[in-house]
Amino acid sequence: MPGTIDLTFALEMIGTVAFALSGAMVAIQKRLDLLGILVLGITTAVGGGMIRDLIIGIHPPMMFVKPVYVVVSAIFILILFLIIKVNHSSPKFLESALYETLFNLMDAIGLGVFTVVGVNSVMNNDMNHMLFLKIFLGVITGVGGGLIRDMMANETPGILRKHVYACASIAGAVCYIILYDWLRSGTAMVLSVILVVVIRVLAKHYEWNLPKAL
Repeated sequence: MPGTIDLTFALEMIGTVAFALSGAMVAIQKRLDLLGILVLGITTAVGGGMIRDLIIGIHPPMMFVKPVYVVVSAIFILILFLIIKVNHSSPKFLESALYETLFNLMDAIGLGVFTVVGVNSVMNNDMNHMLFLKIFLGVITGVGGGLIRDMMANETPGILRKHVYACASIAGAVCYIILYDWLRSGTAMVLSVILVVVIRVLAKHYEWNLPKAL
């Protein structure tokens, strides 16, 4: 349906910008140069989708067929770079609670959007009967970019340690699958994205974590 396609593209753009900025913020905090900031930001934005496309056999991945995602990521990363560059209070900002809040919000939005987009891509490729595949691809699309970002930044991936990160993605994927049969697709997508963002924000605020052995 045209309306659903338009909404999906809009959500993809929102998620792309959110993840691109989160990756760029990590790169800036790591004191990388402009190329490093662009690489880390763009990789965060399109990495999950690239993994998803390779798994379901889309060759080449959509990031190469439709480079609009890479271009939009680069534009917003450059804008962020210039803002940080000309702002003399940037070093303090990078260590502030506001920076942490903004980073987690961008990351949560990207996670929610791409989780839903990942599930939706399975539904649009005649594999709607594969329940586990829908959930798995939703989660890998959501966490893939952040996973690559963290490894490139020499950090333990957030999905292995951060406040119910992957669990929020799983919840969003399951929510979308359930709501898809009851509501219009667009409504189900938006509600599922909101669920992921709310879980991530609450998990950060209340420091929810899964139990550890030690």
